[in-house]
Amino acid sequence: MSVSLVGDGVYFVALAWQVYDLSGSPTALSVVGVAWTLPLGLFVLLGGVVTDRVERRRVMIAADLVRAFAVAVIGVLSVTGAVELWHLVVMAAVFGTGEAFFGPAFSSIVPQIVPRELLLQANALDQFVRPLGFMLLGPALGGWIVATLGAGEAFLLDGVTFLASALALALLHPRPLAPREGPSSLLRDLREGFTFVRTRPWLWATLVAAAIFLLAYWGPIDVLVPYRVRNELGGGADDYGLILAFGGLGSLTAAALVGRRGLPGREVTFAYFVWAFGSLALVGLGVGTAVWQLMGFMFVESALFTAGMVVWGTLMQMHVPGALLGRVTSLDWFVSTSLVPISFALTGPVSGVLGVQTTLVLAGVVACSVTLAFLYVPGVRDPERGRSAW
Repeated sequence: MSVSLVGDGVYFVALAWQVYDLSGSPTALSVVGVAWTLPLGLFVLLGGVVTDRVERRRVMIAADLVRAFAVAVIGVLSVTGAVELWHLVVMAAVFGTGEAFFGPAFSSIVPQIVPRELLLQANALDQFVRPLGFMLLGPALGGWIVATLGAGEAFLLDGVTFLASALALALLHPRPLAPREGPSSLLRDLREGFTFVRTRPWLWATLVAAAIFLLAYWGPIDVLVPYRVRNELGGGADDYGLILAFGGLGSLTAAALVGRRGLPGREVTFAYFVWAFGSLALVGLGVGTAVWQLMGFMFVESALFTAGMVVWGTLMQMHVPGALLGRVTSLDWFVSTSLVPISFALTGPVSGVLGVQTTLVLAGVVACSVTLAFLYVPGVRDPERGRSAW
């Protein structure tokens, strides 16, 4: 995972710069974003069912190979000068399909290989390594490669990191799933996972809140921040990489602190508050007038988001039965990201009407307000009962 995430950090810097080289419009990057996230939403439920039926290690290896193929194709086309925008759209869709299967399998395999009493520390380690590779080392390396060698070489490097990930997974000892009792079908499995989520307000309310949150948040930060760096602040790919790297540094700091202090007593309230106030960093990313200011805002945003994700991941693994975890995790992904393609689709046109800075500010305010509102849904804080305050 560590090696692969460095490659992903390289990939997202290269992708943004490659799109803006082909078309200077935020709408073009929005289209690529839709192509990436739409299959993620379409196939993640199937990925959850497969995760609960097939040995999870095999699912992850297959997903790594699919994504290696996608970025390798983009890299070859870019290096040879033949890349066009539609190539990026198609391969982004292939990449998203691989992610739809990898995500549920990865989240579900953790309780199989980590003792229950160490789940919080395991999730903290995950959220430490993830930003270290994806947001700190990867973007910094990606910005340097794109600036000195070109985007094509950056894509090819990411393809190699997926192969390294698949090899590491192949060396794990297999962890077969426990035999399932009674009749089983795709629809029955999906219904079982849906029923579990629907009857627990702390799950369904958080997933709906996340869907609206990401509708406001994901498109603007992925599309408009690199646009601001390139077109309004006069920065290059290396500057954008540094902004993402400072976000990674914030995540590292938060993961280390939460892992050391332990699970907060009011864990749901804690997660909601750090997510809500972290989203306000979008306001700073919209009004900042220098690259160093955007670095600071990204540090704060990523630190708060990561703290919430460590707690949320541990809650899921502690309160969801292992036999259902793949499906519940896939529902988490499905509901949470269901509106992300719309977020990408709207970001270009909305920023064209309101302006880039106004769109970022408005997105931050909406994301914060929605998150805080859902904290007061009846039953959403049920997991906190019987726990003392942190």
